[in-house]
Amino acid sequence: MVDLKVKVHNLEFKNPITLASGTCGFAREMADFFDPAIVGGFFLKGSTLKNRDGNEYPRMAETPSGMLNAVGLQNKGIDYFIENIYPEIKDYDTQLIINVNGSTVEDYIALTEKVNELDKIRGIELNISCPNVKEGGMAFGVSCPGAEMVTREVRKVYDKTLIVKLSPNVTDISEIARAVEGQGADAVSLVNTFLGMAIDAETRKPKLSTITGGLSGPAIKPIALRMVWQVANAVKIPVVGMGGIMNAADAIEFMLAGASVVQIGTAVFKDPTLPVQIINELEDYMLRHKVQSVNDLIGELQI
Repeated sequence: MVDLKVKVHNLEFKNPITLASGTCGFAREMADFFDPAIVGGFFLKGSTLKNRDGNEYPRMAETPSGMLNAVGLQNKGIDYFIENIYPEIKDYDTQLIINVNGSTVEDYIALTEKVNELDKIRGIELNISCPNVKEGGMAFGVSCPGAEMVTREVRKVYDKTLIVKLSPNVTDISEIARAVEGQGADAVSLVNTFLGMAIDAETRKPKLSTITGGLSGPAIKPIALRMVWQVANAVKIPVVGMGGIMNAADAIEFMLAGASVVQIGTAVFKDPTLPVQIINELEDYMLRHKVQSVNDLIGELQI
């Protein structure tokens, strides 16, 4: 009775509810909890050119209304993904977007060229905002020249939908968004985690092996919402929003602020079935408010 379909560049989503990279593995892990075809898509776990063991333990810590993580992009490398994981998930009836990471621009380019050959992966999320690696990652995403350079070079070798994931650990995220838009980004996703830390008062030691890590969860929602609204008003390309979404009301708020699609992240650790619940609640909301198409919610904040 309501139309949940939404489009981000050339990617057509059956609904705007997707799962955030780093919280849903490679999608197959979620199949134990619900049919992957129900959700709009999966932003797959961050991949790198070569195997990464990630950071030393401990690398996760609970915080008030959220969590800190310092996993450090642990994965077995893109070749392992192509040979062992992609064949298993490629026929899922949903959008699969792979999260691409690198320590150097050359890493990003080489990895992207491999992903470009995968027919069922129709988009990448170019991660220039990970705060948990020593090289690359956020280093590229906190300045306009760095963000522009990576986006420009990846755009040259990638002919599908290019979504650039922005760091919130900047003075003006709108400026970074405009910079990557100018270099060919088809969309932007935000926000990644905020740089934070936790200390154990009894031991007088940090709770993470890396001392600092990425803060996510409900605690960051008001700031994430503000940043999505700012970016949506600063660029002409679509925005993918995330940051502390726990229910349909949260998701709707991000859409009203300007997000075409939203990602559910930390909340999945608490309840892996939550994305399905949010889709149902979104339908109920649209029926109650007589909204026929979900597109009629995007950017419709009344000021």
